[in-house]
Amino acid sequence: MSEDIERTIVERARNGDRTAIRQIYDNYSKYLTAICSRFLPDPMDLRDVLQDSFIKIFSSLGKFEYRGSGSLKAWMRQISVNEALKLLKKRRRETIISYSWDLPDDRVDEVEEEPDVGEVPQQVIQEMIKSLPEGYRTVFNLYVFEEKNHKEIAGILGITESTSASQLHRARMILANKIKLYKEQTEKER
Repeated sequence: MSEDIERTIVERARNGDRTAIRQIYDNYSKYLTAICSRFLPDPMDLRDVLQDSFIKIFSSLGKFEYRGSGSLKAWMRQISVNEALKLLKKRRRETIISYSWDLPDDRVDEVEEEPDVGEVPQQVIQEMIKSLPEGYRTVFNLYVFEEKNHKEIAGILGITESTSASQLHRARMILANKIKLYKEQTEKER
């Protein structure tokens, strides 16, 4: 969407134009679904968060400050990520990470280096990320995709920086092993 068109649609949506509101929804719903699905693998949770996100987006459009191409997308992304995190916090008030201290039963081998993911389809990698325990998945997504540092993650989730770093390390170990197993399996099938 060009900058002029985006700015015009935002103005029209602010004034209650249903067509403009629908255009915003149609243009960004798939993108926001993909963003939120990294945090929320359950389709019901995902649907609820997307609905809450769009309600918040459209009710807050008057506060949105247009700063050029991509600013609407970034603003909507941040609202959606915040809504996903809000759901996770609500579900686990004590601490989102508390149950993830121990490695899953399928012990993970230490992996020396990051695996080459070039041969692994993007959808497979996304499913691997979704299969991580909630705490690991949340920290991994905030660090890798939202580009937050451990101090920021600690503040967002109410954990220590060292817990954030530990969760990220364990998530990477699990993913590296899943990638290794996937590659071994696909090699056998050839």
